[in-house]
Amino acid sequence: MVAAVAMETDDAGNRLRFQLQLEFVQCLANPNYLNFLAHRGYFKDKAFVNYLKYLLYWKEPEYAKYLKYPQCFHMLELLQYEHFRKELVSAQCAKFIDKQQILHWQHYSRKRMRLQQALAEQQQQNNTSGK
Repeated sequence: MVAAVAMETDDAGNRLRFQLQLEFVQCLANPNYLNFLAHRGYFKDKAFVNYLKYLLYWKEPEYAKYLKYPQCFHMLELLQYEHFRKELVSAQCAKFIDKQQILHWQHYSRKRMRLQQALAEQQQQNNTSGK
């Protein structure tokens, strides 16, 4: 009985840890949050930098499938570099990254819409020629 309760507690703890890390990794996609962390000195703390390195396991497919913001992968990679961490103190740097993300999203959205339209047209042509 005691072992079963301990196992349930372990499962709950692991689930909570998973959720917290998932949320934190996704927050890394926000350059304003990164600027906040830089201003608070987190990127100067060796333990925190090691934690960022540890979080690279989220790039594995079995974990990556839970992430909604793929740009967090790129930010997590960039955070491995001291120079990038130092630059994040600058509000201009965070603003630049934010603008680049928006431009990328807009370009991606337009490109995806064109691809979907082309596919729909091709399917319509196939349906009319197949009759």
